[in-house]
Amino acid sequence: MKPLFRYLAAGSLMLCAQLSFAQVKMPAPSPGQTIHQDFALSFVEVNYSRPAMKGRTIMGDLVPYGKVWRTGANSATTITFGDDVTFGGTAVKAGKYGLLTIPGQSEWTVILTKSLDVTSPSAYKPENDVVRVKVSPVELPYAIENFMITFDNVQSNAANLMLLWEKTLITIPLSADVDSKVIAQLDAAMKGEKKPYFQAASYYFETNRDLKKALTWADEAVKENPTAFWIVTLKARIQAKSGDKKGAKTTAEKAIELAKTAKNDDYVVINQKLIASL
Repeated sequence: MKPLFRYLAAGSLMLCAQLSFAQVKMPAPSPGQTIHQDFALSFVEVNYSRPAMKGRTIMGDLVPYGKVWRTGANSATTITFGDDVTFGGTAVKAGKYGLLTIPGQSEWTVILTKSLDVTSPSAYKPENDVVRVKVSPVELPYAIENFMITFDNVQSNAANLMLLWEKTLITIPLSADVDSKVIAQLDAAMKGEKKPYFQAASYYFETNRDLKKALTWADEAVKENPTAFWIVTLKARIQAKSGDKKGAKTTAEKAIELAKTAKNDDYVVINQKLIASL
């Protein structure tokens, strides 16, 4: 074979080998995860990777104390707030931020940064900090194999952002101004042609506001939809919370009749329990 042909043949073999190698798909050693949590009137979303312990010592070793950590593996960890929130007691505008930490044996620093590409301590720029929160780690009674970010104690206007790995738990409280926004929406909607009586009555009941107004709205909602057992149930609950036990019992009995007609056993039980509690 002439040199030129030998060269072309060798090149073709190398190209085929490269193409074959490029088609091999391997499992990620630190698989990525996106956590999307509905929160308040919007959401919080975290994008991060989940390294595993694999028999290694993590805190103070693989994850050194006193140094900036990307809080995950592979790409930088990011957190997105769909609305303004309070992060660890500090107000933060809606938007996307880098989530960094500086682990410590007795105290962690949790950082929100404008930088979305910090994957090493050398890439960290303190001038881009948005928030710095000091948090005390909690020792878990068991080990978490894969690094985990999750949400717990999710309420209408508050939640906990939790970081867990090995036997360490870090918790950062989140909160949002829901009440003023909902009230503003309800006030505006009540001026319109289609009034949200049920929603308004429900919100006033759940947030312990003016129960007389809540009862008036519940009555209006029942007038619009007299067979809606869930609305009648709400009215019974409002009456019970207002101290009107006799009225609550009568209304709950009506709700039971409607729920039975609709073949909704859940609401039958709900109202039976309400009557039993009076």
